Amino acid sequence: MGTVLATAGLQLFFLFLLFNLSISLPLCINSRAPFTLTTPLKFCPYNETTCCNSKEDLQLQKQFQTMNISDLGCSSLVKSVLCSKCDPFSGELYVTSSETRPVPLLCNSTVSANSSQSSQAVNNFCSNLWDTCQNVSILNSPFAPPLQVQSGLPVKSNVTKLTDVWQSKADFCTAFGGPSSDESVCFNGEPVTLNSSGTPTPPSGLCLEKIGNGSYLNMVAHPDGSNRAFFSSQQGKVWLATIPEEGSGGAMEFDESSPFVDLTDEVHFDTVFGMMGMAFHPNFAQNGRFFASFNCDKVKWPGCTGRCSCNSDVNCDPSKIGSDNGAQPCQYQTVIAEYTANGTASQPSLAKSAKPVEVRRIFTMGLPFTSHHGGQILFGPEDGYLYFMMGDGGGVGDPYNFSQNKKSLLGKIMRLDVDNIPSAAEIDKLGLWGNYSAPKDNPFSEDKDLQPEIWALGVRNPWRCSFDSENPSYFICADVGEDTYEEVDVITKGGNYGWRLFEGPYPYNPPQSPGGNTSVKSINPIFPVLGYNHSETNKNEGSASITGGYIYRSKTDPCMYGRYLYGDLYAGAIWAAEEKPDNSGTFNTSKIPFSCAADSPIQCGTVPGSTLPNLGYVFSFGEDNNKDVFILASNGVYRVVRPSRCKYTCSMENATDSSTTRSPPPSPGSYASRLSDSYCSILVVLASFLLILFMGVF
Repeated sequence: MGTVLATAGLQLFFLFLLFNLSISLPLCINSRAPFTLTTPLKFCPYNETTCCNSKEDLQLQKQFQTMNISDLGCSSLVKSVLCSKCDPFSGELYVTSSETRPVPLLCNSTVSANSSQSSQAVNNFCSNLWDTCQNVSILNSPFAPPLQVQSGLPVKSNVTKLTDVWQSKADFCTAFGGPSSDESVCFNGEPVTLNSSGTPTPPSGLCLEKIGNGSYLNMVAHPDGSNRAFFSSQQGKVWLATIPEEGSGGAMEFDESSPFVDLTDEVHFDTVFGMMGMAFHPNFAQNGRFFASFNCDKVKWPGCTGRCSCNSDVNCDPSKIGSDNGAQPCQYQTVIAEYTANGTASQPSLAKSAKPVEVRRIFTMGLPFTSHHGGQILFGPEDGYLYFMMGDGGGVGDPYNFSQNKKSLLGKIMRLDVDNIPSAAEIDKLGLWGNYSAPKDNPFSEDKDLQPEIWALGVRNPWRCSFDSENPSYFICADVGEDTYEEVDVITKGGNYGWRLFEGPYPYNPPQSPGGNTSVKSINPIFPVLGYNHSETNKNEGSASITGGYIYRSKTDPCMYGRYLYGDLYAGAIWAAEEKPDNSGTFNTSKIPFSCAADSPIQCGTVPGSTLPNLGYVFSFGEDNNKDVFILASNGVYRVVRPSRCKYTCSMENATDSSTTRSPPPSPGSYASRLSDSYCSILVVLASFLLILFMGVF
């Protein structure tokens, strides 16, 4: 990448960044990720990674001064409690499922603590605080109950001591104390630290079976919960396939000559262009709505029209960009369009085809260059909004600095509301790029410089993101590097992931900057939780391109459970990463060997009889309704299966245990699959009651 650290100061800064790669999770009280300080805080003892900036640090200092605490011992403890808001784990310390605590969860050794937290933290800080401060005057005390005390009487405005409002240490620590657990940590008077149990031993290998020969970019499980999934090609066709039960010996079932929908008339297909994403509305089984993300060529298709992303709002003149691979700026567009399966079957969940006619154009934007345009779309599992992953638009080193420009949508992850469509006048007034609205809690509500669509910024070319099905707050994206480093990021609200100031953890100096530069001091970059240098792929420099995957949540391979699986497009390598301790942000990763089951439904070895899979290019990953993970490669579709089928050792696997045997999901045409959960429950209870009566009579 041509980056040279010109000064010793930059060298130290670089080492400092490498030291702090692990703390980058969304653990602050305001749902943002902690950030790395450029200058130390003056009041609170958080001088590396923190949730406070200098302004917030000053506010805490002023709050502390108003307390007017005369006892030095108590003063020190209360200061540490106030400053815990700056702790990188403040979200864990303060936020419960229903509310935000007035003070952090104080370590209380009278309740058994989880061994994952350091022994230093497992003490009775709550008891120590009570013993030291119980009779000390604390004005504006954060330890007073908001409305009433044990006696049921309102709190008097002039109370200042703990003993004024709490009857005993036990009552106080019942209210404010607690143990460390898998879900939370406790505060012991110092910045939270977690002990790792050491580098975990990775599974002995990943066992695969090949269930399809096609080459696909996207896989989406059918929203009806059945054993079906949609597969789309880069050319623009979507097929609806039935996924066989693992180990059944069956392959994917679908009619290649009869796609679910064919969008090839709209999609411009080339090496880096095509249909890049698809997403089915969470209520697709009822409303039939689905969405496609693709590229089009306005020279060949009049319907491919949109505003150029190089425009006056971002200080970019398209007439000065020049051509790229023979194309003019914004000849190619990125599009999100809405389609429907309504009318093709009695119910959308039963539809085997859809209309290839747009219901609504959601988004259209002209691309300045012919690369780095991401394109994945997916619905958030908790908020129901559509997330749209967009690269920096191309050009070596993001020359126009689009990724850091808050007025540009390039190099961003967007969050769109496609259920509330504003009027044409509102769209023009807000400067939106199509038929959608911006959720009111998007980061622009706190940072007016940001475009309303933006959820996160500073990415280069996000290639495959996923939400953890068991912990949806983990929104994980792989971001393709420039010349040196491939990275994995945990995406958080308003997070800035550093490109083009950084490539992964490394400072990056772009070869040209016609669009200007952003100062390192003006941002709080969030560094990757995982990644690898190009040299680690055993390929030549510049040949690596990361492909993001999923946190494995299937019961099929219990030794892989909880690990993040990801790969590389060119290297054909697969990595498995484990976070230890949980919620720490520290991931241990290693390449994992893989082979094909001898009884794979489709031969997948490099030669007949071989169990070494020839994946080709690793395009993407997929997940079905059983949470089984699939690898979408140029040579076919592969599923992760039980380790024993490849003779890999997994002590937790018991092939004869009935608890690991899954019943196949109901077929889409069955009556049970179309009943609501509550209705099914009523039928089950009623049937049980009738059975009891029947047995009683006879």
